[in-house]
Amino acid sequence: MLAAYAARADADNPLQALEVAGIEPPEVPSGWVQVKVRAAALNHHDVWALRGVGLPAEALPMILGCDAAGVTDDGREVIVYPVVNDPAFDGTDATHDPRRSLLSERYPGTIAEQVWVPAQNLVDKPAELSFAEAACLPTAWLTAYRMLFVQSGLAPGDTVLIQGAGGGVSTACILLARHAGFRVWVTSRDAGRGDRAVELGAHRAFGSGERLPERVDAVMETVGAATWSHSINSLRPGGTVVICGATSGDNPSRAELTKIFFKPLRVIGSTMGTKPELVALTRMLLATGLRPVVDRVLPLTEASAGFAAMVNGDIFGKIVLEP
Repeated sequence: MLAAYAARADADNPLQALEVAGIEPPEVPSGWVQVKVRAAALNHHDVWALRGVGLPAEALPMILGCDAAGVTDDGREVIVYPVVNDPAFDGTDATHDPRRSLLSERYPGTIAEQVWVPAQNLVDKPAELSFAEAACLPTAWLTAYRMLFVQSGLAPGDTVLIQGAGGGVSTACILLARHAGFRVWVTSRDAGRGDRAVELGAHRAFGSGERLPERVDAVMETVGAATWSHSINSLRPGGTVVICGATSGDNPSRAELTKIFFKPLRVIGSTMGTKPELVALTRMLLATGLRPVVDRVLPLTEASAGFAAMVNGDIFGKIVLEP
């Protein structure tokens, strides 16, 4: 079958590790079901995999992709929930399983003509959502939903700062936060992206590191080292920073520990979300009319162009591939 996969790891030139070609379908664990992929969305997770982060050499070649929407053999239109728990895990929150994995880590991913997943990882796709829109939800939008509504402690009327306008998670945060009644501020290195964020619904946009007119109740942090100090210094006493990633690196030059304990601030890590939260997210989209921002839709054969745009930061919203 045709797929985009990591043929090797290349920390410096991840695009050199990408292959888009035919590959033998994987061996399917017992109880898993096949989904014919209609749309798959790219994430920074895929680029990190090409760099070799979290993907050991013995797992290569590995089909990339966490996100997909498609059709099962019996005609059911579904969204794929990408968190695969250890069979021994019996908790209620899938993200608390220390042995969990995402599709494309231990098991082949979604950027292919077909993907195989546990039957319990399927969520019904609402007819009102296109396959491309639905494919954007399981990673970036679910992550944003959990950050805002489960982890942040925000209430309607509070002010939230979203670092790094333009990425999939930050774009989802802007739309979800505005529709939840928060005052939404964003930062960006690029004024044009800041303007687009305001067009989406952000109340104000600031340059990266720019001093804010007042301190905020919470910060949604996806950038990491480059914005960490600004995030901590932007919070009111007792405020919260929710961090889900570190695309600029995970070792900031200033940890700001004194400010964290003295103010005192909360630092909350957040990874993905649960299957019930994914269902709740789809219901919120139907109730509000919100839809994911899709930067571009490409055929699977042109996956390399989509990956290049992500590596270069030349996107606003999600890149979707269609087999």
